[in-house]
Amino acid sequence: MRLKDKVAVVIGAGQSVGETLGNGRATVLRFAQEGARIFAVDRDLDSANETAAMAREAGAECETARADVVREAELKAAIEAAHARFGRIDILHYNVGISIAGGDAPVTEITEDAFDLIGAVNLRGAVMACKHALPIMRAQRSGVILMISSISAWENYPNVAYKVTKAGMIAFTQQLAIRNAEFGIRANAILPGLMATPMAIDVRSRAIDKPRDDIMRERDARVPLRGRQGTAWDVANAALFLASDEANFITGVSLPVDGGMLVDIAPGRRN
Repeated sequence: MRLKDKVAVVIGAGQSVGETLGNGRATVLRFAQEGARIFAVDRDLDSANETAAMAREAGAECETARADVVREAELKAAIEAAHARFGRIDILHYNVGISIAGGDAPVTEITEDAFDLIGAVNLRGAVMACKHALPIMRAQRSGVILMISSISAWENYPNVAYKVTKAGMIAFTQQLAIRNAEFGIRANAILPGLMATPMAIDVRSRAIDKPRDDIMRERDARVPLRGRQGTAWDVANAALFLASDEANFITGVSLPVDGGMLVDIAPGRRN
């Protein structure tokens, strides 16, 4: 019960259609198992409701709201609703991101519309969510902000918009940490590597018209640790640690959850 009675707002609590669990849903369930009261937010309210139903089965209190992260007013309304319902916000977890599905491409091929959309979803939405959660946390003089970035911010990644926005999220997290330390607020980023989530596998399979099994095999082969991708539970467990009091003296960090990919510098291992 490491999060007993803590209130967590999880933005991106639903998930894409697929065969596995998504990072946001897994995090809600992991937080629920550890005693948190949860406000699950997603653009797809039906999917958020599915997540909430699973959390309630685990014995947690879980409410939902719809918000599209590209619309500040909807984020503001969701955060205000969470605060009104629970009276405080202890954890803000931003788990939203798009790449190929948003039209991401190498720098010589990216379009203005694709870059603007990916920037709005991945980075601007994170900023706007914090804009409305921070006053609540500052008044409490406590709080935890978690951002789901990506190892693409640091690795050799071909598509420009996802890399740039996820790198920007790391810089934003560092700014959050130092500018809000005096209020007792911690901010940290999680950098997933290759994870077998619906967005990474099933959405990609549909977007590029490639068999799901082929994508799984290719991605598994790139992971040094055991030769297989991580799961959403790996990300959720990292989020649980950083959200808990066990990480009480940790702020401003970027934690890779990547099976060793960022330390694999052997020539020729990866394309």
